Amino acid sequence: MKDQKSIFNLQLIVVFTCMVTLCNLQAQKSSDKGFVDLFNGKDWNGWHLKLRNGDAEMAQKVYAIEDGMVHVFKDSPDSLNLNTGDNGTHGLFYTDKKYSKYILRFEYKWGEKITNNFDQWQYDAGCYYHVFDDSVWPKGIEYQVRYNHLTERNHTGDFWAAGTTLDWYSADGETFSAPKNGGKKKEQSKNELHASKEAEYNALNDEWNKCEIIVMGDEYTIHKLNGKIVNMATNLSVSEGIIGFQSETAEIFYRNIKIKELDKSIAIKKFLKN
Repeated sequence: MKDQKSIFNLQLIVVFTCMVTLCNLQAQKSSDKGFVDLFNGKDWNGWHLKLRNGDAEMAQKVYAIEDGMVHVFKDSPDSLNLNTGDNGTHGLFYTDKKYSKYILRFEYKWGEKITNNFDQWQYDAGCYYHVFDDSVWPKGIEYQVRYNHLTERNHTGDFWAAGTTLDWYSADGETFSAPKNGGKKKEQSKNELHASKEAEYNALNDEWNKCEIIVMGDEYTIHKLNGKIVNMATNLSVSEGIIGFQSETAEIFYRNIKIKELDKSIAIKKFLKN
């Protein structure tokens, strides 16, 4: 009798586990609905590459395609141009197409090599969007990807509003706070605007981070890190532009770059309640 009861309990556990797995798969499928690959993982179709030094051949090496992802500085030596002021491999790979209303998702993880002005900015890269000038550095809004190993502070999700302005929300004037948590509007803010520190993140552990940008033209933009809202702004001074991913001070990997374009705006409250 005891053996029969044990078998029955095991069967219940197996059934329950299968049900949970199925529900998770269905939820994931629903979450991914409407997203398409922005980077195809094979070649640079739909993209153009730019480095500060203008070397197109070098750009193909700085942005290496490897196993369906972009491996930045794969073929570069460690400590390339370190603290020399040369910084010729600063750059971005940009979309050819402009985007306005969309949800952008991508994943990144840090490598081991360091380059350029690492002493000033440590592990630094990022995703620019609403770019209207694709120079190096561009004019647009940046979803900062950065980790300061000296202070052990993560800056991923920070804004860098270059040549743009937006209305930002903060309770202490230092980091983002949602209005429901006491965040006050700081009108026409620009440059570096820090994200909240609440999200979990992966730094130098060879693990991936999941990033999401939700932007509705010039109405609002939301930065998410590993499923949590870490920054937000409204009343953007730009409403569309191309999208670019940086090479800057350290080896980095980008993968699963996907986008869901929208025909019309979705009210911000839909995302803030999640």
